[in-house]
Amino acid sequence: MLCAALILSGCFGKRTNGQQDSVRSGADSAFPSVGTNYGNQKLIVTPGNSLVGKVAFVNTTARFVVLNFPIGQLPAIDQHLNVYRSGLKVGEVKVTGPQYDDNIVADLLAGDSEIGDQVRDR
Repeated sequence: MLCAALILSGCFGKRTNGQQDSVRSGADSAFPSVGTNYGNQKLIVTPGNSLVGKVAFVNTTARFVVLNFPIGQLPAIDQHLNVYRSGLKVGEVKVTGPQYDDNIVADLLAGDSEIGDQVRDR
């Protein structure tokens, strides 16, 4: 019991300056600590301004889709967009119009589309 107490007291003993600096800098850990500043680089956060919508209607015979976008974020006419399903690209569309409220029509150029697919500009 006395040996265990002596061993544990050594772990909780006073650290030297070299040990304290390495703990603060995160040098002993595999992952850097939160707030670590790499070479005084400033973190720049920019808002995501990509265009994202959903497929609201599909006409496979005429090969067009109706896309729904958030209010104020409609794509431009003749803009090409990619269609994604479960994160995988499944098609490409070209916005042709007409537009009504937050819906706009696009021609299906390649691949296929289903209701609920995601449409993005990148």
